[in-house]
Amino acid sequence: MVVLELHVQPGAKRTEFAGKHGERIKVRLAAPAHEGRANDALVEFLADHYRVPRRNVTIASGAHSRAKRVIIERP
Repeated sequence: MVVLELHVQPGAKRTEFAGKHGERIKVRLAAPAHEGRANDALVEFLADHYRVPRRNVTIASGAHSRAKRVIIERP
């Protein structure tokens, strides 16, 4: 299991890791923060990066915040 402390910036030009924001890893998302699109894009991005199914990526806290804790279950 991997636990990530993230700072998410929705509405960016492209989806990518962007260094650090304080103690958190910064992730820029091309998706807007509207109707859960940014959260869906984050789950898809992390699942692809860690090569796990989307169901193995869970936003544990911060679903309505830029500061998120994400859990990735490795098979």
